Amino acid sequence: MAKKNSLVTRFSRIANNAYDKRIPIVPGLIMRVMRIIFSCDIPYHIKVGEGTVFFHNALGVVVHHKAKIGDYNKIMQNVTIGGRNGRSAPKIGDYCFIGTGACILGDVNIGNNVIIGANAVVIDDVPDNAVVVGVPAKVIKSVDSLLINKFKD
Repeated sequence: MAKKNSLVTRFSRIANNAYDKRIPIVPGLIMRVMRIIFSCDIPYHIKVGEGTVFFHNALGVVVHHKAKIGDYNKIMQNVTIGGRNGRSAPKIGDYCFIGTGACILGDVNIGNNVIIGANAVVIDDVPDNAVVVGVPAKVIKSVDSLLINKFKD
C-alpha cells in the first residue's frame, strides 16, 4: 500500500504539472494559496522527488526555485533550502532526513541517506551515509545500513 503524500506535496505536484503543461495562472495561484494556508514557499518550478514528505504541512519551509529534491526525503518544519551570495541552489539526494529549522545554503550537494540535525546550517557538501549537526554543520558519524533500512520503512 502506497503512503499518502501530505497536502502540500500534492499541491506542489499539481502546480508543477500545470507549469509543465503550460497552463497559465494555475501554478502561481496554487503557490500563493500554499503560502497563505501553509506558510511555506515551495516554487512550482521545482520537482519534488517521489515519496518526499513535508511534515506538519511544510510549515515555514522555504525552498529555492533552482533547488533539486530527491526521492523519499523527510523534511520537517521551518527548513530553508536556499541560495547563498548569488551561488546556485542545493541538490538533495535520496532518503534524507532534514531536521526542524535546518538551513541548507548555497551550491551544496547532499548525498543519499543523510541525516541533518535540527537547526544545523549546511554550507558544505555532505557525503553519502552521514549524520551532520551544528553551525556550521559537521559530519559527526557515518550511518550504518540498519539505520538506513529502518528509515526507509
